[in-house]
Amino acid sequence: MYDYLIVGAGLFGAVFAYESTKRGKKCLVIDKRSHIGGNVYTENVEGINVHKYGAHIFHTNDKKIWDYVNQFAEFNRFTNAPIANYKGEIYNLPFNMNTFNKLWGVITPQEAKQKIEEQKRVAGITVPKNLEEQAISLVGIDLYEKLIKGYTEKQWGRPATELPKFIIKRLPVRFTYDNNYFNDKYQGIPIGGYTAIIEKMLEKCEIRLNTDFFQNRGELEKVAKKIVFTGMIDEFYNYKFGVLEYRSLIFENEILDVDNYQGNAVVNYTDRETPYTRIIEHKHFEFGTQEKTVITKEYPKEWKKGDDPYYPINNERNNELYRKYKELADREENVIFGGRLATYKYYDMHQVIAAALKTVEEEFEK
Repeated sequence: MYDYLIVGAGLFGAVFAYESTKRGKKCLVIDKRSHIGGNVYTENVEGINVHKYGAHIFHTNDKKIWDYVNQFAEFNRFTNAPIANYKGEIYNLPFNMNTFNKLWGVITPQEAKQKIEEQKRVAGITVPKNLEEQAISLVGIDLYEKLIKGYTEKQWGRPATELPKFIIKRLPVRFTYDNNYFNDKYQGIPIGGYTAIIEKMLEKCEIRLNTDFFQNRGELEKVAKKIVFTGMIDEFYNYKFGVLEYRSLIFENEILDVDNYQGNAVVNYTDRETPYTRIIEHKHFEFGTQEKTVITKEYPKEWKKGDDPYYPINNERNNELYRKYKELADREENVIFGGRLATYKYYDMHQVIAAALKTVEEEFEK
């Protein structure tokens, strides 16, 4: 008999398992995939740690969380400074003085501010009705047309005029020559990849991979006093109120016989015509000098049951649906829901760890 059955060997499940075993509890961790780590899983290919489910760059301003992950791995000093490629024109992200200089030839922050204000005035949008109008009212037409429109339409699979404005609440605009995307005090990539971190967290647990909770539910629900569930909350309740929607992704990996393909870890393709949203070149995350390189093209797609869910579509319909499921979840005495899918919320890694630690505290304070 186990104290906890943890459904999902991703970051939330691994932190909960680690903290529980530290407190003398016995955990069984299952995952329907063939590996641990969930979406932070990294796999060594040609001596390069490949982020199998998209770029994962750790960043936080919370020293407690930073110290916490550093007990499992040494982190390098990687700083995320993505590049945007618009039809062969290269721009720095996030929007900063380097971007504005390339776009308009301006040199001072005053000139850049003036240009943006001028474009906002010309657009004359007072009450934005959709994402397109919201973005233009924040940064003007040029930045929107070249660096937001195509990327966003690919990401969400529909025209920006049909997307709700709440998707872009704000756009980070910096009037400094600084390409540091996150601006967080602590950031980096674990040397040796994320999988090694999860391995350490799960060292004292029993792990069963290729194990689908829903195919073995009757039997699995009996093996532990409590369940920690990190899968899709609507699936847990057999979609009784309806299906929560997501956007999904397809990753296309290539091993190339060159030592440096694009000169940067992340390059976003912001025009509408290029079918993928970005290319990741994994070796740059750890400053690799291998003779070959591995790249991943990222294609967004409509999600359907059976696909990997990545981005929750937090519109009114889905949020209302989630509230109904959450009411059921709150009444459960022996099931703990946690992580991105169980709470229908997009999380960064540091937020997942913080949420897992908070859940552990609440659980063991009882």
